[in-house]
Amino acid sequence: MKIAIVGTGAVGGWYAALLAEAGHEVHCLARSDFETIRTHGLTIRNKGTERVIRVTSATPDATSIGPCDLVVVTIKSTSNKALPELISPLLGPNTLVVTLQNGMGNVEALAKLLPAERIVAGLCFVCMNRLAPAVIDTSLAGYVRMAASTGPINPAVETCVATFAAAGVDCQAETSLESVLWKKLCWNIPFNGLSIAGGCITTDLILANPLLNERAYVLMKEVQAAAVARGHGFEDAHIKRQFVVTVGMGPYRPSSLIDFVEGRDVEVAGIWGEPLRRGLAAGVKMPETEKLVAEIKARIAARG
Repeated sequence: MKIAIVGTGAVGGWYAALLAEAGHEVHCLARSDFETIRTHGLTIRNKGTERVIRVTSATPDATSIGPCDLVVVTIKSTSNKALPELISPLLGPNTLVVTLQNGMGNVEALAKLLPAERIVAGLCFVCMNRLAPAVIDTSLAGYVRMAASTGPINPAVETCVATFAAAGVDCQAETSLESVLWKKLCWNIPFNGLSIAGGCITTDLILANPLLNERAYVLMKEVQAAAVARGHGFEDAHIKRQFVVTVGMGPYRPSSLIDFVEGRDVEVAGIWGEPLRRGLAAGVKMPETEKLVAEIKARIAARG
């Protein structure tokens, strides 16, 4: 397949490398890393192993890539306003687009550009960091779950799942997008949020602090209540599993913490704002989530 990766941060760089290694024609649409990728390839590291993988091209100009079979969107949701400029030159009459972005509202942004049946939402349950330009490290390769933008599993989902699975990714199809979104937010809302609100701390310090640990649990229960109210509930076992997985991550810096520390826009709307709006609209009280959102916004404002 001819594949474009839109954004070459941790997630984009990792999957660009795996898909290229699997034999696909991979083009990286990169804002700042394109020269490094073009010259040196992508370096991916996993638990002491390292390999360098070349892609077909790396460029900041989508028009030079042209229409693709598959477009993988991994830019931050804070950059969704740029999607028409970034995505339109990559679209042909049969192009599939899969978003691997955090939070809610990404499918809706893409639906303005192409038919819904060609849009797939993927949720990455992983632990990855971009250590330097074109250098990606993972301590937890984890898994990806994909769902149709609307309705049940369709041919677009099946194609995307098969493509990622053949590249060595633990990738499976889900019957409901909103269901898997709430499951992902069960981790993202507390740990991305408390890493900022707790004073720019890694996940191990959240777990080690009794007050923050309890806040994380309460936040997860509010996410669970919102999911249940919207008909996409998950069991308490999923909440327990989030703590177990996080222990294994060690001193991990969530993506929102990295964005905050480095002075970039934080995905407040997608990770906290939209889920909170949907929960409140469903009649669920989410005071801890509201408090967390206020704390994050105050920290961002104080950052200047």
